[in-house]
Amino acid sequence: MAIYSVSDITIKDADAYAEYMERAAPLVEKFGGRYLVRGGRVTPGEGDWTPNRVVILEFPDEESMMAFRNSPEYAPVGDIRHRAAETRSFRVEGV
Repeated sequence: MAIYSVSDITIKDADAYAEYMERAAPLVEKFGGRYLVRGGRVTPGEGDWTPNRVVILEFPDEESMMAFRNSPEYAPVGDIRHRAAETRSFRVEGV
């Protein structure tokens, strides 16, 4: 079953975040994932949530997503994201 990572990102260092995006994309693909949303204009809907930058990733299954997140290749790239941005995220299974 497909699994999705939904993130609300507040960028603190645009240059470092640009490096993160460049380095993360090939790793997402290597582990079977793909970007469904990567930035773009956000129009708030109901409630009081106004996300900053939205990123939605799709992986074929949770195992693939976790292999990506826990891979030695991603560890230094993830460190860049942690320094460059504040992220709130969750995973959700698809149908």
